[in-house]
Amino acid sequence: MEQFTFQQMLHIPQVSYASTAPELSDNTRYDFFSRVVPPDTYQAQAMVDIVKAMRWNYVSTVASEGNYGESGVDAFIQKSREDGDLCISQSVKIPREPRPGEFDKIIRRLSENPNARVVIIFANEDDIRRLLQAAKKANQTGHFIWVGSDSWGSKISPILNQEEMAEGAVTILPKRQSIRAFDRYFISRTLENNRRNIWFAEFWENNFQCKLSRHAVKKGSGIKKCTNHERIGKDSSYEQEGKVQFVIDAIYAMAHALHNMHKDLCPGKVGLCSKMESINGTLLLKYIRHVNFTGIAGTPVIFNVNGDAPGRYEIYQYQITNNMTEYKIIGHWTDQLYLNTDGMQWPGASQEVPSSICSQPCRLGQRKKTVKGIPCCWHCENCDGYQYQADTFTCKMCRFDLRPNANNTGCDPIPIVKLEWSSPWAVIPVLIAILGIMATLIFEQGKMSVSAPRFISPASQLVITFSLISFQLLGVCIWFGVDPSQAIIDYEDQRTSNPKIARGVLKCDISDLSLICLLGYSMLLMVTCTVYAIKTRGVPETFNEAKPIGFTMYTTCIVWLAFIPIFFGTSQSAEKMYIQTTTLTISVSLSASVSLGMLYMPKVYVILFHPEQNVPKRKRSLKAVVTAATMSNKFNPKGGLRPNGEAKSELCESLETQALASKQTYISYSNHAI
Repeated sequence: MEQFTFQQMLHIPQVSYASTAPELSDNTRYDFFSRVVPPDTYQAQAMVDIVKAMRWNYVSTVASEGNYGESGVDAFIQKSREDGDLCISQSVKIPREPRPGEFDKIIRRLSENPNARVVIIFANEDDIRRLLQAAKKANQTGHFIWVGSDSWGSKISPILNQEEMAEGAVTILPKRQSIRAFDRYFISRTLENNRRNIWFAEFWENNFQCKLSRHAVKKGSGIKKCTNHERIGKDSSYEQEGKVQFVIDAIYAMAHALHNMHKDLCPGKVGLCSKMESINGTLLLKYIRHVNFTGIAGTPVIFNVNGDAPGRYEIYQYQITNNMTEYKIIGHWTDQLYLNTDGMQWPGASQEVPSSICSQPCRLGQRKKTVKGIPCCWHCENCDGYQYQADTFTCKMCRFDLRPNANNTGCDPIPIVKLEWSSPWAVIPVLIAILGIMATLIFEQGKMSVSAPRFISPASQLVITFSLISFQLLGVCIWFGVDPSQAIIDYEDQRTSNPKIARGVLKCDISDLSLICLLGYSMLLMVTCTVYAIKTRGVPETFNEAKPIGFTMYTTCIVWLAFIPIFFGTSQSAEKMYIQTTTLTISVSLSASVSLGMLYMPKVYVILFHPEQNVPKRKRSLKAVVTAATMSNKFNPKGGLRPNGEAKSELCESLETQALASKQTYISYSNHAI
């Protein structure tokens, strides 16, 4: 970087074949710098795209201390933040001079979050090799998925003797091609035909493990003297350096720029003209930035405004198949990623893509609650009650007439319930009503009785009955006129905490207060009748009438007193609609049935089981008996002293016969004859 800064100060244009540091793209600091290789920002973007394509969102990073490693990781983190769906678990830096145990410590840090299996590496070859050794020592074979930068690429040295640890590693390299013409040229080089290269002799010694000078050969060192007959590629291994293409392209870029500059400044002249004797660096930079030619590998060589070459990368994966290892090309990146996922293979020869995510996906009906500061990590919360999952992060309430569906991803209508004729709750009220109707029809026969009470003539009965009913009818008409009732669906009545059993109730919109007012008048009449039945129970003239009426009213009061707590005490019950409706109908039917039963059942009993008592003798009133006894005492004071009471009996029979002959009476407490 210091060299670039120095040349920048002197306005000397540069064309680099290997520098990929992102900060060199800063045109305000390095405006005279150009390069035929793409910057690491493109490489970082390619790595982010690979991670996204594999559906990984939780990764760690490892960088060698220095400009290359730290800048590469910073670019990756920046791109991941811009993407928004990628989080960093651990970001570790390898010191320039690592202490003993440093790599073991790094592996322990990477293992703190076992869900973050993918590790992004911007490190030199030696650091990569030692990192793999530490992972093997920690028995983490097959756990980590390495994604290496171009410093790893397709090199063998970082993974030598660490093949199992590197299995499945995805690496990236700028797209390049082996130059066969260079291979032919280079393997033909010897000490005799390449004397112009002052470093070639040193290369020769290192490549063939020999010494050119006899004095340099030490006894017992195992190093021989060079014979000058060695041949590159035959007597030593040879593999073309990966950056040869870029070296050639960089030289040609400068050559094309000078050629175009010469054409413009020295048209038609051979050699330098006066205008090019002192080259203006700014002008030369302009020509460099405008070159456009086909490189040695067949790819175009161009520069953008920052002097960067286009990003073109090949994606490799290190695979082991039948004990054979290889770096297999699985895709490429040119502004966007093309990846052959079917050709990928993971540790253990598995075809299943390993996961590297912070949190498992939430189930249907759950929302994500992200961990603060870590958008890729979340907790899953159920959309409970009447909520449904509106989107990934939100639960919303269903509308009042809806409830969540089975998986809480939407809302369904709440079922409507009503009391049907076929419902078991309707059987008992209907049965009681039928029996009451039959009993009424049976007793709706003769209306003869033994006496004719006052104020109970047909006309007076109609007037009294019409008056009482008219008052209640008027109240009902006013009520329906002011607040007419209608059928509604009440969703709050059975809106339980468990939406699965929630129901909408089809009912009439009558409030409890309205129902109380409606029944209050009837209860007032009932209480009034009961009070007068109690008051008249001691009157001899009406004793036989008041007694059954009193029992009727007592029983009716008990029925309605039982109705009130049952009706209003079940307001919170899940079966409220059925219980209250059934209770009301049964109470009304029982009231009528009690009236029939208490008034007529004693008479039916006499008719069926004691017909001998069903004679006029047994139907005289208490008043007649008392009157007869009084008259007997007047006419025969001593007659009452007869032990067997025969005189009193005879007198009563005589009076009774006279009464029957002169007058026919009617039952005062009923219009039904016996």
